[in-house]
Amino acid sequence: MFPYIAPGSQKFCLGPGLSEIGKIFVAICLRMSILNLAGSGTPMQALSNKKRTDFNKLQKRLRRNVGSAIADYMMIEDSDRVRICLSGGKDSYAMMDILLLLQHNAPINFELVAVNMDQKQPGFPEEVLPAYLDQLNIEYHIVEKDTYSVVREKIPEGKTTCGLCSRLRRGTLYAFAEKIGANKIALGHHRDDIVETMFLNMFHGGRLAGMPPKLLSDDGRNIVIRPMAYCRELDITKYAKLKEFPIIPCNLCGSQENLQRQQIKKMLNDWEKTSPGRVNSIFRALQNVAPSQLADPQLFPFTDLQLDRSGERAAYAFDQDNVSNVSGEQVLQFFDALSPRN
Repeated sequence: MFPYIAPGSQKFCLGPGLSEIGKIFVAICLRMSILNLAGSGTPMQALSNKKRTDFNKLQKRLRRNVGSAIADYMMIEDSDRVRICLSGGKDSYAMMDILLLLQHNAPINFELVAVNMDQKQPGFPEEVLPAYLDQLNIEYHIVEKDTYSVVREKIPEGKTTCGLCSRLRRGTLYAFAEKIGANKIALGHHRDDIVETMFLNMFHGGRLAGMPPKLLSDDGRNIVIRPMAYCRELDITKYAKLKEFPIIPCNLCGSQENLQRQQIKKMLNDWEKTSPGRVNSIFRALQNVAPSQLADPQLFPFTDLQLDRSGERAAYAFDQDNVSNVSGEQVLQFFDALSPRN
């Protein structure tokens, strides 16, 4: 058995403002009700009727959410070559599985290339991913880079390795994307990851930032997309279990139980138990930002605000005068009544 995290849940609604191609893309996602188990490892006969129905609903929900995210942010366009970052975890497996389903039914043509980075962690089962990917009709590459030794050398024992590890991995994978001609890099981060990152940045970095569904790298040479941005981690966890993906746990950072992210995750799970739907509401807030109601002068020109009382003023709510006529003698009597008596 492999370890799974059980997060909170709530459904995400389809976003507005889709292009015509986006509407077609999402409509196809919604109509794909036939279960495709190619390369799955979960035989249909092994599922009861109820479980099969539940699986169909789950898969359809994930397809709908991924299709909506792709359309809302124009993540994938015609003739794109998309490099899937396959870590061996549940999120990247689920992302690859859903993208392969969409690729066969999308109104546009795009290529998918799976890329895994072997970081030379001790005990890493390097045969697992090639054996799985050989069953699928997908191009794949295994990039070997000993970042494990670098992280262990630079980070003291007991300290969080995620920051340095991710930077080293990012640089290698950015360069490899150019090498294979991929113009989009797909990461498996989901809705819960995005919300958790926002709180991590708030609590520990003093800034309001999360993980954008679509990102242009600082040097402008790579576009990162997160097709799972609208998906709940709970749904992905269930999907991965039913599909029986050959999960590879990360022994480098997964064993660090006191990570700040785990504390944030616990906080959000507790909120979800007491106030169901809160995580989804927080995510929707990230899509509905009002810069004038925050305090960042780089986002809103607070220093340039100018008064303008030209023209006729529109009526304010409850702006009618309602002042009683009170005589001076009545005012003196009122204050006299409040004065302490000897």
